Amino acid sequence: MKSISLIALLSLLMLSLAGCMSDAQLKEKMKKALVSDPEILTEAIKANPAKIMMAIQSAAQNAQAEMAKMRDEEERKQVEEYFNTPLKPNIRDDEAIRGTKGAPIVLVEYSDYQCPYCSKAFTSVVVEMLKKYEGKIQFIYKHLPLSFHDKAKISSQYYEAIRLQSAEKAFKFHDELYNNQGKLSLGESFLKKAASSLGVDMGKLAKDINSKEVLDRIEQDEKEAAEFGFQGTPGFILNGIPIKGAYPLSYFEDLITKLKEKGKISL
Repeated sequence: MKSISLIALLSLLMLSLAGCMSDAQLKEKMKKALVSDPEILTEAIKANPAKIMMAIQSAAQNAQAEMAKMRDEEERKQVEEYFNTPLKPNIRDDEAIRGTKGAPIVLVEYSDYQCPYCSKAFTSVVVEMLKKYEGKIQFIYKHLPLSFHDKAKISSQYYEAIRLQSAEKAFKFHDELYNNQGKLSLGESFLKKAASSLGVDMGKLAKDINSKEVLDRIEQDEKEAAEFGFQGTPGFILNGIPIKGAYPLSYFEDLITKLKEKGKISL
C-alpha cells in the first residue's frame, strides 16, 4: 500500500510536468498524499539519502544566497534614503575631535572599550581613514558600553575624566586601551597605570571619574545611540549614514565616493 502511495505521489509530479496543473493545485494534492501517508517521505529519504541530502544542502545554499541578496538590496535602499535624510548626531561644542574640526567628512563612532570588533575597527578603519583623508576628516568618539562587558563603563568614565584635563591625553588613553585590550581584565589597576603614564593629574581624575558631568555625558551618548538604532558595537555614522557593525575600510571608502558623486561633500 505504501509503495502505491509513493507511486501516486510521483505520478502527481509527472502530471504537473506533462499537463496543466497550477503550483497551488499540485501543492494541495501532494499535501493530501503526505498527510494520508507521511511515511512516503521517509521511504524516499531512505531510498536516496545521499541525493536528498545534496538537494537539501543545495536548497539551503540557494536560500542563503537569496536572503543575502535581499538583505543587500534592503540595505542599499536604506542607504539611499539616508543620503537624502541623514542622521544628525549631536556634535557638542566641547567635543574632542580627532583630525580636522569642520572637515567635510564627519565620522562618529559609538563604541565599547572591551569589544574586540571595536578594537579591530579602530586599527583597520578609523586609523586608516584619518591617514588617507588627512585634513578632510573629523572623527568623534562616543560611548556605548555594553552591559555584559564589566570593564567597559569604567573605561569610558576614565576617558571622559581625562578629556576634562586634555583632549590629546584622552586620545592617547583611548589608543592605549584599544592597543592593549586584553589588559582591561586587570580593571582599574591597568586604567590608572595607563592614565598615570600620560601625565594625568591623578587627584583630579579620581574626583572626576564618578562626577555627574562624566556620567551624564556617557548617558547622553548611550541614549543617542539607542535613538539611532544601535544595539551593538561598533556603530558608525558617516556624514549622516549609519553603519552598524565592523565593516571593512572599503565600505567606508565606497560611501565617501557616493557622497561625492551625489554632491553631498566636496573634497
